[in-house]
Amino acid sequence: MADAQPEIEEFRTEVRAWLAENFPPSLKGRGAVIAGAETIGPEHSEILAWGKRLGAKGWATPTWPAEYGGGGLSQHQALALNQELDRVGAFNPLILTAGMGITMVGPTILEYGTEDQKRRHIPPICRGEVFWALGYSEPNAGSDLASLSMKAELNGDHWVVNGQKTWTSGADHAQWIGVLVRTDFDAPKRAGISFLILDMNQPGIETRPIELIGGASPFCETFFNGARAEKNDMLGELNDGWTVGKRLLQHERQSQTGAMTGMGGGKRKSLKNVAKEYIGVDSDGRLADSDLRSRLAAHMMDAKAHSLTIERVIAEARGNAKVSAAASILKNAASSVQQQRAELTIEIMGHKGLGWEGEDFSQEELAAVRMWLTGKAMSIYGGSFEIQNNIIAKNILGLPETTQRG
Repeated sequence: MADAQPEIEEFRTEVRAWLAENFPPSLKGRGAVIAGAETIGPEHSEILAWGKRLGAKGWATPTWPAEYGGGGLSQHQALALNQELDRVGAFNPLILTAGMGITMVGPTILEYGTEDQKRRHIPPICRGEVFWALGYSEPNAGSDLASLSMKAELNGDHWVVNGQKTWTSGADHAQWIGVLVRTDFDAPKRAGISFLILDMNQPGIETRPIELIGGASPFCETFFNGARAEKNDMLGELNDGWTVGKRLLQHERQSQTGAMTGMGGGKRKSLKNVAKEYIGVDSDGRLADSDLRSRLAAHMMDAKAHSLTIERVIAEARGNAKVSAAASILKNAASSVQQQRAELTIEIMGHKGLGWEGEDFSQEELAAVRMWLTGKAMSIYGGSFEIQNNIIAKNILGLPETTQRG
């Protein structure tokens, strides 16, 4: 999408000048460090310093209100910013150092939070100073999330929380967590849920990491045993947490659509070039494997169509895009595109794409197999592929609700 507006080009000039002065050239293209790490610690001091500069500028959360520490940019300006970040191989470390604060919790607090909650929680998220986790799923409440049983009981000026959450990404590193709890056991199951914010630094909360096949894992089991949440740390109204929780999931799906460009540290090596490197070309300069050539071309068209659809959504929203059920379409499309790429990469690399460790494999080859394994979760987390299809059927196509009651 071309930016015809003079003000956008003027903004691009500002961004380029700022990046030239503030982005360390030594970090160019190192966005994979962000994507592959569980946490960014003291050993990543240069990355932390870069994130601090980006956060202070407000550009780690470019469209958030400037009064709370965001960039106050339009969607078109944010798109231009992300394109310029990609152009120089830059990335946004705060996506990791804030946990789910930027992608999910922050946008929901901005929409449902009191002024006090916004003032306390949004600026530290914008600066990447606080790591957030979320407690949704439970051992007996996964896709049927409304069956959750973790309870919160009011005790004077605070809530007492007891129960268990699972798949709580980053909970072992988080300082704060947002949780869905049951506050009315007599109400219909969706009507008795509230959304609470808890300080993780308390003895009533215990986390246990869950190891995954891909190696590093952010997932945890989290146990609440008499944990405390302040009375004024309920997000939204009492027993209306289902509304807040669903809205947060829309923000999560939006973050998984591939619309958040500028976060990967520059463009990845073209899959076409990877194929030429490992398989070779014929006398006409084409990939030697004609069947793979056809499938690779189909994948590239899917990826391009997905990218152009995102740009069209932003353009049609006149620079003021809103999160909606349409995010479910883009989330499923993004999952398919990324999983297709991972499958093709492994096939193209052959036995070199199946290495786990050792000097016989390059870092790119070792990353490929881990990405292939980890990518299987893309169509599960944030609401499974099937759940998204249900949302599309009900909220976009207008088909009748037949799957859940209560």
